[in-house]
Amino acid sequence: MKLQLNGAPLDSDATTLAALLKAEGFGGAKVATAVNGSFVPATLRATHPLNSGDSIEVLAPMQGG
Repeated sequence: MKLQLNGAPLDSDATTLAALLKAEGFGGAKVATAVNGSFVPATLRATHPLNSGDSIEVLAPMQGG
């Protein structure tokens, strides 16, 4: 299916947000996620379905000071 990941087009067979994160190398990372502008907590990623045309944002926490 066709998705947008952090603004870039992506073709993926992932059907859930958790599967997409794993396939794209974010599996064990501490990240924040949103689908179509709505925050998806880590506890719901495994059951959050993806649909063709969805826009997914993956954000890593910033460090520094």
